[in-house]
Amino acid sequence: MSATELHPLPAPSKRLASIDAYRGFVMFLMMAEALSFHRVSDRLPGNGFWSFLADQQSHVEWVGCVLHDLIQPSFSFLVGTAMAFSVASRKAQGQGWGQLLGHAVWRSLALIFLGVFLRSTGSAQTNFTFEDTLSQIGLGYPFLFLIGARSPRVQWISLAVILVGYWLLFALYPVPGPEFNWAQAGVAKDWSHNATGFAAHWNKNTNAAWAFDQWFLNLLPREKPFVANGGGYSTLSFIPTLGTMVLGLIAGRWIRMQRSPKEIIQRLAIAGATGLAVGSILGWAGICPVVKRIWTPSWTLFSGGWCFLLLAGFYAIIDVAGRKSWSYPLRVIGMNSIAAYCMDHLFGGFIRRALDTHLPRSVFNFLGAAYEPMIRGAWMLLVLWIILFWMHRRKIYLKL
Repeated sequence: MSATELHPLPAPSKRLASIDAYRGFVMFLMMAEALSFHRVSDRLPGNGFWSFLADQQSHVEWVGCVLHDLIQPSFSFLVGTAMAFSVASRKAQGQGWGQLLGHAVWRSLALIFLGVFLRSTGSAQTNFTFEDTLSQIGLGYPFLFLIGARSPRVQWISLAVILVGYWLLFALYPVPGPEFNWAQAGVAKDWSHNATGFAAHWNKNTNAAWAFDQWFLNLLPREKPFVANGGGYSTLSFIPTLGTMVLGLIAGRWIRMQRSPKEIIQRLAIAGATGLAVGSILGWAGICPVVKRIWTPSWTLFSGGWCFLLLAGFYAIIDVAGRKSWSYPLRVIGMNSIAAYCMDHLFGGFIRRALDTHLPRSVFNFLGAAYEPMIRGAWMLLVLWIILFWMHRRKIYLKL
């Protein structure tokens, strides 16, 4: 008897545990910054193990990818995957086109302004920037809904138009000339990550998206004029992020199709391998560098490949093989991802201070001074998870 016969798959419109677990895994990686592996690594110089973990917990400076760089694309990808199920569920409840579109627009605005609110915490005035995860998803969400309402062929064509169009936007924007004022870009002319040749069209803060933000963000109230984003992030990245969400939408549609679990896993795996290969080749050939910070089209394909593979793994283990008990802690987080996101941004400092106030120092340094930041962060993660568990048991979910 096969695993599928032992553990029948849920109906296509039902909530899949694998999606919640994958989302919970992504949110855990975000929250796990509290473990401060980089501080442990600094206290243990020359230790390759902790140096590796520290690298995986920090974004790469420009070209390339580590585990931490997959958090935002995975979250965006899963928004598309979930839409394939949520729209079907709302239609089954009798909601019409107008109601569905209205909900999409409302959710878009809520995500955008929640992102702005969280980024403004501690600021003297509203910090109108839109490069954070929530705002980026919100800016693309209505378009995702409209694309999701069309046929699979239109969805693939839309993806191609998004990626090729965004590539052309950068490719046609002129690279800095000899008289360019590099100070206005917030990056040194001889920065080690500046590419030469055709790839220079995607250099930090000298590209089309940076030029757009120099105009657009200065239309909004600011403490001082916007010159450049220190990390190179930009508002227009929501366009290729929409491409990532469309990939997730396609994955969700495949899972909802009345096909065998084996075929679904094969499709996800092939799409994953293809995305990794094509994205890598585009970067290696100098056609389009793989840069997460400006979400290049090659990054959409490369990171999307990882998202397909990760979803395939979670789906095969949890929903097909039926081995899901191990994923319960992740599903507690994943089913309340917006709450987890907000709590991590708003309550982290408060929880740290409370732990320092109410727990003896020995609780944090029992493994030695080098590991104290990690133990302190583990306690904070535990408190956050307990709050999410309490909400889960009482079916309290923050939804937009």
